[in-house]
This record gives sequence, structure tokens and C-alpha cells, in this order.
Amino acid sequence: MSVKIRLARRGRKKQAIYDVVVADARAPRDGRFIEKIGTYNPNTNPASININNERALTWLLNGAQPTDTVKAMLSYRGIMLKKHLQIGVLKGAISQEQADAKFGAWLQEKDAKIASKSDKLAAAKADVRAKALAAETAKNQARLDAIKAREEEAKAAAAAAEAPAAEEAATEAPAEGGEAEA
Repeated sequence: MSVKIRLARRGRKKQAIYDVVVADARAPRDGRFIEKIGTYNPNTNPASININNERALTWLLNGAQPTDTVKAMLSYRGIMLKKHLQIGVLKGAISQEQADAKFGAWLQEKDAKIASKSDKLAAAKADVRAKALAAETAKNQARLDAIKAREEEAKAAAAAAEAPAAEEAATEAPAEGGEAEA
């Protein structure tokens, strides 16, 4: 019996979530499986990969063959490196302590890379938000300036219209007062 470590699709349309399963190669994609060892959600940024590392390593050492996508995920999580180091220990090329030290160093480096990527994404998102806020503030200020300019023009036009009326009223008032005296 050929055993594969592969993805089984679940979730709704266009929102797929996958289970990482160990299954017989002859079983259908979403059908019967031997063991579920994790999940994969490609909808998040970065993609969420939750795999039981110990169970995956056990299956790999027992001869299970991962599909290309699962192999990439296992490499991302360091399980393929751990398998490589464990085979070296079994052959006597290195000791278990040396293998654990190499894996620990790799894991720290990988965690640093993941943290820096998350920080870059957060910084880029904050930068986009700040630029949008600045553009919105500038647009609002331009609108307020245009409204003030229209109000000032309206006041000036009203004052200009009142000025001739006031002059006419001022010239008519003394004339009317002069007639009353005569």
C-alpha cells in the first residue's frame, strides 16, 4: 500500500481550507484517510500552516510520500530538514545533539524571517492607511477653502449690492428733508 501525505479540500466555494492528511494513494482526494495531521489556510497573508510536526516526521520516516504542495509546506516548517538530520543520525554521520543544534539554529533564523515579513506587511498596511488619511485630509481642506471662498464672494457681492442702495438712500434722504423745510 502506497501512503501519501496530501491535502483534502474543505470550506465553501472560493474560500477553500485544506486538511493535511495521510491517506492511501488510491483513496479519493476528499475521501477516506488514515490520519489528519494538520490544516492549511491559503486565504490569510501569510498563509496559515498548522501541522503536527512529530506525527508528520514519523510518517515521513516510515515511508509516506508527500505531494509537491505538502512537501513545500513541510520544508517551510522545517520537517524535511529534521528528517534529513534524523537520517544522518540513524546512519551515524552526526550525533543527536549536533542535529538538534543545527535544527534549533535553523528554526531561530526562520522565526526571524517570518517576524520580519509580518512586520513589513504591518508597516506597509500602516503606510497605505497614513497616505490615504493624508489625501483625505488634503481633499477636505480643499473643500473647506472652496466653501470659504464662495462665502466671501457672496458677502462681497452682497456688500457691493448694498453699497449702491445705501448711496441712493443717502442721497434721497437729504433731498426729501430739504423739501420738507421749504
